[in-house]
Amino acid sequence: MRREEFDVGEYVDLMGLLLDLEIRDEYRDGVVANFERIRAIANLVNSFPLAEDVEVAPVFQP
Repeated sequence: MRREEFDVGEYVDLMGLLLDLEIRDEYRDGVVANFERIRAIANLVNSFPLAEDVEVAPVFQP
């Protein structure tokens, strides 16, 4: 099965409608560019392998 390519511009438009948030034309390209960056970072984080025995910490302690 072929996976459809994720369209960030369409995502931004649909989320704007869902949230009843008007994204003016002069800002849309910037919003889409930022979501492209977020997507690239998320792909990097999600591709990092974790061992099966890793547990979620209930509280973050640096």
